[in-house]
Amino acid sequence: MRAVLLLMILSTPAYAWDATVGQICTLSHQSEASTIFLTYDPSKPLYSITVTQTNSVWTQTPWFAMRFEGSSPIEIATSRHVLSDGATSLTVTNTGFGNVLDGLEYNQKAYAFTQDQVTEFSLVGAAEPVRVFRECAGAQLS
Repeated sequence: MRAVLLLMILSTPAYAWDATVGQICTLSHQSEASTIFLTYDPSKPLYSITVTQTNSVWTQTPWFAMRFEGSSPIEIATSRHVLSDGATSLTVTNTGFGNVLDGLEYNQKAYAFTQDQVTEFSLVGAAEPVRVFRECAGAQLS
């Protein structure tokens, strides 16, 4: 019985937040429905966030938004997003991501959405990897 339980635990995907530090720093999280992937390239400096849906595609819409719920709620929106990978991925780039990083670090839940689609991310365990990402290569937030 213990062997079966151990096998079930080990075969379950781990949905942890992960930060990597290098020439380009990354922050990522995968859920069953989607993946969120942030990059920071200090040579530009430029941030990007890509939300990739596992079983559906994004439709072209005039805006993209993120809402963060928890102790420090915030909602941000932009019209500067692009679709790629057969519309499974939606990407936004900018020179500052302070509001996005604050939302990820200080809240419990995030929603990435357009006028007709939404994907949800748990922010449990995100705070420490977000802090690592912020410190990456002396990232300048604005």
